[in-house]
Amino acid sequence: MTIKAALVGGPEDLTERVVPVTEPGEDLKIAHRGGYEHFRATSRVQSGPEGQLPVYEWWERTEIAE
Repeated sequence: MTIKAALVGGPEDLTERVVPVTEPGEDLKIAHRGGYEHFRATSRVQSGPEGQLPVYEWWERTEIAE
């Protein structure tokens, strides 16, 4: 079974807002526009078409070194 999470915050053009989670509670790193958007787990949950999902909130962006 794949665990998914809802992403809150970050760039407005980040289209995927429900993503798979490999380790619940671990930070997520999403590749986006030549860098990574970092999300941290919160204690909140969000209801949606896929049921109750843990909420991960954006906290920083890092660039990919060239």
